[in-house]
This record gives sequence, structure tokens and C-alpha cells, in this order.
Amino acid sequence: MNADARRRPALEPGLPYPLGASFDGSGINFAVFSAHAWRIELCVFDAQGRRELYRLPLPECTDEVWHGYLPDAAPGLVYGYRAHGPYDPRNGHRFNPHKLLIDPYARQLLGGLQWSDAVFGYRVGHAKADLSMDRRDSAALVPKSVVAPDLFDWGCGGRPVVPWDSTVIYEAHVKGLSMMREDLPGPLRGNCGALADPWFLEHLHRMGATTIELLPVHAFLQDHFLVERGLRNYWGYNTLAYFAPEPAYLPGGNCNDLRRAICQLQAAGFEVILDVVYNHTAEGNELGPTLSWRGLDNASYYRLVPGDERYYINDTGCGNTVNLSHPRVLQMVMDSLRYWAASYRIDGFRFDLGVTLGREGGGYDPGSGFFDAILQDPVLSRLKLISEPWDTGPDGYQLGNHPPGFAEWNDRFRDALRRFWKGESGLRRELAARLAGSPDLFDRRFRRPWASVNYMASHDGFTAYDVVCYEEKHNEQNGDGNADGHAENHSHNWGMEGPSRDRSVNAVRGRVLRSMLATVFLANGTPMLLAGDEFGNSQRGNNNAYCQDNELSWLDWRQLDMPTGRDLAHFIHRLAHLRRRHPSLRMNRFLDNNAEVAPGVARLQWYDLDGSSMSDAAWDFAEGRVLGLRRACVREDGSLDLSLVLVNGGDGDIDFRLPDSPCPWQRMFDTADVRAAVAAVHAAQIKVCAHALVLLLGGVDADKGRA
Repeated sequence: MNADARRRPALEPGLPYPLGASFDGSGINFAVFSAHAWRIELCVFDAQGRRELYRLPLPECTDEVWHGYLPDAAPGLVYGYRAHGPYDPRNGHRFNPHKLLIDPYARQLLGGLQWSDAVFGYRVGHAKADLSMDRRDSAALVPKSVVAPDLFDWGCGGRPVVPWDSTVIYEAHVKGLSMMREDLPGPLRGNCGALADPWFLEHLHRMGATTIELLPVHAFLQDHFLVERGLRNYWGYNTLAYFAPEPAYLPGGNCNDLRRAICQLQAAGFEVILDVVYNHTAEGNELGPTLSWRGLDNASYYRLVPGDERYYINDTGCGNTVNLSHPRVLQMVMDSLRYWAASYRIDGFRFDLGVTLGREGGGYDPGSGFFDAILQDPVLSRLKLISEPWDTGPDGYQLGNHPPGFAEWNDRFRDALRRFWKGESGLRRELAARLAGSPDLFDRRFRRPWASVNYMASHDGFTAYDVVCYEEKHNEQNGDGNADGHAENHSHNWGMEGPSRDRSVNAVRGRVLRSMLATVFLANGTPMLLAGDEFGNSQRGNNNAYCQDNELSWLDWRQLDMPTGRDLAHFIHRLAHLRRRHPSLRMNRFLDNNAEVAPGVARLQWYDLDGSSMSDAAWDFAEGRVLGLRRACVREDGSLDLSLVLVNGGDGDIDFRLPDSPCPWQRMFDTADVRAAVAAVHAAQIKVCAHALVLLLGGVDADKGRA
């Protein structure tokens, strides 16, 4: 017996639960699911992950979970798996013990992927493509799993609990937020350490944000085709590990770096929501690498084409689809969600391509196992849950068709908003529905208006500023000949493409931009602001900047020191402040809008240019671009809160005759004049400039019916 063999420890049987690598104070229990493997080996590496020290076959398999216990092992241990089983791609099996595999439950990763033909399970370039096994060892090229401790002192503070009807979401990218923050020390830029910077926390407060929604922080892969082009996966929608944070976002290489940032955000009163990608993985289609799930049990983890299991069902447009119909795969996703909710104290999740997660054998089902599992969970069901209500599969557009408890990204709000303010005809009825919280989509099963997440721009598409500066997308830098990204953005450049020095062009652009952002904040539902839109951030017309990890995507905070950026940020501050103070600007229930909340005052009323109630003929008048919305509600102290939103999406100024009111109005702001002071309105009509929105507020004692 050689010296290495004498030093090699022996695995005890251990337990099949919990899945993953679990330290109990004396050793580590390893448990991994595979229904079709013949044998699974635990491979232990040195602390740098460079040298494989030994391999140990997991000694037991219980209910398709392979497990073993390693005595005298401690957190920090670096490991991976090798799985033995059938290599039969035509029937869905792609076992290849020459490929080192990431533990699907790994809580920390060490190292990055080095692209080489050896990371593929098949012989690249071989005549039979992915049907011939590649026998080169991939261990030196792939990330390793690390047994990470979950010890962190959260202090005495609890989670912030923000009611849905008070929520304002700020969508942001961890790296892009701070890469161009010249005031920050270099080591903090581009990682989670900058999230808790006092200046940034104060900025979030000024913008009225209550909840920061972070683009993916799960460890993700740099795609091969992007690396070849000299580009990078910036957004991170290419998950490599569902339990491990992205190493590049950890300034000290420690998972507690992220916990510390979350703790400080929450201590400042902000909720933290993660954008999560459980619909597909970084392994891609049948020509992708073998890194984890594919090598452990391809036929279980992925949805395969029936009768031709060599190929993957691709409802995601990303090469593969995670098989949430399998109980162990669903368990993995649920365990991941609970882990982030408990170990990182996350306040909610935004589910990328949420329709895929609700697909069963017969297609999308709002009563699917995934939705049912979350909604019955005593922890997850209390968090904020948001779905992106579409995917690329059959019947993939399911806006409004998610179960109660979920909010949904409302792209119909986005498109109606852009089209109306662009000046298109026939949109008054559509805009009215969106302002009212989209009852046509969400007023069912006792859902609330907050289920509609209203936004003008998100990470996917034009920034708000680019919506008013570009007619066409300009994605040439992505390397696809400008063929990628949405072709129809409902945008308008107002005179010339891109930046302009023409004052009249810029004046109209600024007015329309303010009007659209005001519409987001003044509609019933949950407003969402894309980071940077508050000061006019631009991506120079790129509407698919997923691969632009550079100054095109990073936020240039210097714009806040410029007059236009400073004025726009102050305008957003005022909008958020007014929304927070006046409940009529954020009604939280779908009720009978005709019901009176005070004598002669309906809960919600629509008005035409002449101050009359909108008639069917007026609604159907295609060229109508003027609309008034009055909302009324009773405050807790018995007083009446009244608001009147007047919009003019036309090219000419108009005089809007004010409807009868039980109290005088005050003009709070006018998007045509960002610096206009608050003023009482004494006349019977008020001027609303072209492409502008005016907000009036009033109040009255509801019991006595007088101001």
C-alpha cells in the first residue's frame, strides 16, 4: 500500500438528507441526487483546487440519493463529483466520469471555467457530434465546490416589512451600480460591498425606493461564444450554481460579504429582492458543456424531447429547460429559495421566465407544482414574489394568469405608456386601464392592484432616456449584426437619432421623459424604476446590453452633477414623496369605482377635455389624446384625499376644464415646467401643454363634505 492510499480517509454511510455538503461539527455529510447513476465519486482537492487529493465512492444510495459521511472534515473543503452511468445521448443519458461536476447544492465556488474542448462530454468536431464520449479529464478547467459555513451575526434588527401598496422597486445590477463611482475606493467598486455605501443608501431614500431588486447574483457562466467575441455575460442570466453567490461580486471572496451588504441595506429600511433564473442552466443545449446537472442525471434534471431524448425542450430560448415536474428537481429549487430566504435573509424573488416554472406536461398551469409548493410554504409565501409572465414556448404569454400571491411584470403597461406618449392614436382606453392598475388583467381571484408591476424601462430593452432619443435599436457592439434585441420598442427620437444639441429637441425629450416616468409613479400598482433612469442614463441605443460589461452598461453617476440629471432626480424624488403621502395615488384594492366615498365624489372618475365624464363615444374616438383621472379615498383620520391627473399626449397645448370638486385644487407639478412651484388653482380650467402631465391634489373632510 502506497503513502497516498494510507492517508486516504474512508467514507461512512452518512444520511440522504439534507442534500448538499453539510458540516455537523465533527465531519461533513455529502448527499446528491441521481436516479440513473451506477456510482458517484466524491473528489477532494487541495485548498487552491488545483490538485485532486483523492476520490471516494459514495457508499450508499437511498431513494435515489447517493450519500456518505467524511469524518474530521471541516468547512473550506474543496470538492466535486464524478458520476458513472450510461452514456447514451439518444436516450437522454450523458454520464461521463471524466468530467468533474459541481455539486448542485454547492454554497460556494472556487475558480472559474476555462473553455476547452475537454469540458464537453462529447468529442467536439467529431463526425457524430455529441454522440461520441470525450475521455479527457476536465478537473483542471472547471470551478470547484466549497463547503461554506453559514455563520453570520445579523444583529438585533429584523427584516423591513414594506406593504405592497407602499412598495417602490429599484432594479439594479450589482457591478454596474458602482464601477464608475470615482468617490469609492477601488476594491469596493463593482461588487456587493458598494451596495451598503452610505451615499448610495441616501440616494435610494431620496428616490423613494423601498425595495432594491438585484439582477442575478447566483454564480453564472461566461458563455463560450461571448468569450470568443471578447465580450462577457454582464446580466448573469446563465446560472452555474443555485446556492452559491457569484464569486466576482464578493470583494473578500467570502459569502459573508454579500450577507453584510444585505444586512446593511435592511438596517437602512430597504428590502432586497433577487432576480433568479430557475428556468434553464448554463449547460445549454445538447452541444453545451458538462458541468453539473447534465453529468449527474441529464434525463431527470432537464426536459427532453419525447422520443428523441438527445435533444432538449427549449421553452426558454436558452438551450435547455429545467424539469420542475420532477420532484427532486422541484425540491432543489425550493431548497435554493429557502436557503436564500434563511441564510441570506432575502425579502423576495423575481422569477425570470416565470411561465417556464409553471409548465407541466400539458403546458402552463397556474396551479402547477411549483406555484403550489411556494404558496403553501410558511416562509416563502410571506415574501414578495414577482414573475416575468412569459417565455418562448407554446402559449408562453401569461400576463395576469398567475396565482394570487404573485405580482407580475406588466409589459402591457410599458407598451401602452410608450405608445401613448409617443403620440399614437386610439390608446386612451388602454392607458386608462393601465392607470387604474390593469383590472382587466388582475381583478380576479381577489388579487390587488399591486400585482401589476408598472415600469417604463427595465434592464431588458432601452433605458428610459433612450426611449425618447432613438427610433431604432443600435446593438452593433453585441456582434450579431444588430439582429438581436426587440425590433419594436415604441420609441421616438423627436427629431434626430441619438444625442442632440438642439434645445427644442431636448426640451420635448425631457418633457416626454418626465411625463412617462410620472405615469409610472401615479398609476395604481407597484412602480419599478430602472437604476440610472432617475438621472437620464443612456446605453447609446443598445436595447440588449446583456454582454456589455463596460461603460455602455455601467452607471455614470457624474450625470447627477449636471443640471438635467439633477433636475430629473429631484423630479423623481417629488413623485415618490407625493405617492407615499397621498393614498389616492396608489389605491390598493379593486372596488366599485362608481361608489361614492363622499357626497357626489366617486372613487374613480374619468374626464374628457371639457370636464365632462368620458362617454363611450369619447372612449372610442381614436384621435383623443387628452384624459383626466380623478381618484378619491378616505384617509384613516376621516379626511378625503383627492387627486386629479391630467394628461395631454397630443402635439398642441390645451385648456382642460376642471370638473366640479368639493374642494379647491393645488397644482403639485407640471411636467412641462419641472421647476414650477406648487400653486393654488383658482380658474375653472388649467393649461396642459403638449406632451405633458399635470397633477392636482385636494382634500376635504369626508364626513362634513367640505374643504
